[in-house]
Amino acid sequence: MAERHRTWGRWGPDDERGSTNYVSRDKVREAAGLVRTGQVFSLGTPFDRAGPNHGRPGSPRVNPQHIMFRHGGDMLADWENARHGMRSTDDGVYMPLQSATQWDAFCHVFFDGVTYNGHGPESVTGVGAAHNSITEVRETTTGRGVLLDFPRFYGVDWLEPEQAVQDDDLAACAEHQGVVIGEGDIVLVRTGHMARRRQEEFWGDYAAGPAPGLGLSACDYLLPRKVAAVASDTWGLEVVPCESLPDVPFGMHVVMLVNAGVLIGEIWDLDALALACAADGVYEFFLSAPPLRITGAVGSPLNPIAVK
Repeated sequence: MAERHRTWGRWGPDDERGSTNYVSRDKVREAAGLVRTGQVFSLGTPFDRAGPNHGRPGSPRVNPQHIMFRHGGDMLADWENARHGMRSTDDGVYMPLQSATQWDAFCHVFFDGVTYNGHGPESVTGVGAAHNSITEVRETTTGRGVLLDFPRFYGVDWLEPEQAVQDDDLAACAEHQGVVIGEGDIVLVRTGHMARRRQEEFWGDYAAGPAPGLGLSACDYLLPRKVAAVASDTWGLEVVPCESLPDVPFGMHVVMLVNAGVLIGEIWDLDALALACAADGVYEFFLSAPPLRITGAVGSPLNPIAVK
């Protein structure tokens, strides 16, 4: 499957944008024409200490830690002076770049010693990625977004953990919603997994636990349509446990990131957008989701914006 969908060299030996190359100027212009009501939806989760990544063995991912360098207490402590004239507040944050809503860069995953377009492990060093950094797609992640809302399609509140969405499911949902997935699209797959956690008022095992998601056959539906990226409301996009061989724990990541050069987005909040799409029956929209320009990063936090 990886070899069948491989795009290495399609845009030249030095290409680092992969299938986001399909997002041409014409595609962006067409996507801008999808704005009809002016409704704006933030698809990002909060970057704070109450997020899904509580820290787990073997993983560096913890929730963002927001700290204040200067705050109101500093002014109050020197109120005789601070109450006159201008003062300021200042803050900072420590966070793994994939601890909340984010893109996986192509070089996030290697298989048989290589990542997208044949780059080896020497391309990612202690100072970051020399090739395939997420910053390479900073101008090719704005275009047409398409939502596939599986809980509403199936008439349930959410999909169950370990429930796989296969190629036939994608085709049926798209037909039901009256939307055609095409070249350069950013496809958003809603499973309801985040809605379930939100209703239960705690994250639980959301991060790294069993989850609904795409099955491997979804690649055979999405990739021939030349999509640019696929994102979901789960922590890993794929159904967990994954449909993979023992030495390939996340097969879809291997097919999409390493071989097809298709971006993977995780932990996207799609609930409000899904409600609006269900209300007007329109499941396509203008979407902008550029990564932060962090030099050499192998992933990036996001606040994706959908406009209907």
